[in-house]
Amino acid sequence: MKMPRGGRLFLATCLGSLFVLVLYFQSITKPEAGLKAVTRPGKSRTSPLQTLYNGDQQLELLAAHKSLQGRRELLEQACLSHTRKRRVLSPEDLKHLIVDDMHGLIYCYVPKVACTNWKRVLMVLTSDGRYTDPLAIPANEAHVAGNLRTLSEFSVAEINQRLRSYLKFIFVREPFERLVSAYRNKFTRRYNTAFHKRYGTKIIRRHRPNAKPEALEKGDDVTFPEFVQYLVDPRTQREEPFNEHWERVHSLCHPCLIHYDVVGKYETLEPDAQAVLRLAGVEGTLQFPTSGKTTRTDGHMAARYFKHISPFYQKKLFNLYRMDFMLFNYSTPEYLRT
Repeated sequence: MKMPRGGRLFLATCLGSLFVLVLYFQSITKPEAGLKAVTRPGKSRTSPLQTLYNGDQQLELLAAHKSLQGRRELLEQACLSHTRKRRVLSPEDLKHLIVDDMHGLIYCYVPKVACTNWKRVLMVLTSDGRYTDPLAIPANEAHVAGNLRTLSEFSVAEINQRLRSYLKFIFVREPFERLVSAYRNKFTRRYNTAFHKRYGTKIIRRHRPNAKPEALEKGDDVTFPEFVQYLVDPRTQREEPFNEHWERVHSLCHPCLIHYDVVGKYETLEPDAQAVLRLAGVEGTLQFPTSGKTTRTDGHMAARYFKHISPFYQKKLFNLYRMDFMLFNYSTPEYLRT
């Protein structure tokens, strides 16, 4: 079997059949020669991937491209420096990669990094006119399974073709700010009873001595130190994978196995989102929703939460999320006392 140019061939047995996946391990820098443009009914145009890598970009796109290229290069170097073993991706690993066939896009969604708004945008892009305004789509509808297709739903040949020819993008966030945001959303909001029952009761039972019966039943008053203890407890991941809201980005999106053309950041969300929409050719017709949150989780808020975490647990937690810090070029927070 001939290996594709610029890629590595991996084989794995999956679901009783041979699962073959061509992975672009930080190796593709330009689209393959002869790559076809993304086609839509009655229309043929340059694909977002071609737009990113060709030499005829507009000046404003070139400026954005320079920043995005720097992030790609830093990610590539971090992958080469800090990853030793390469493993094979399975369909389960591709469930966070949302596919837009109409515009040639693959987006790996990361909870607590504007993923609700990105899903809304992709619902507009893939709806063929059924949706026009992202903010008119209820948040809960954006997360309904089946509203958007994921890469795991395609055949091996279709997966390989899309990984080669589509623009792959991801948005990331400072790991501890994302973690505090997840805690605040899932454990301090009274309406999140499903999380309280599913995770809160377990956390309290395991990490709160002499817990009251009501707390053990409801699980709705988990403290941040208890949440941290739960995360670093070796039993937690032995029993089941992390929930996606606090799972590490490198475990959700596999950035050292899948080559992401655009690495956007929550800290520069608006210009980075605009760059993606410009590459997709929809900047003039679609705007990324701006956040209306007044209590957004930032570094100052994260520092207040970590003030109550002992140096011992701070160090254990940083080691748990260390790879995300390194891969996406985030500095060790100054408030840590490790």
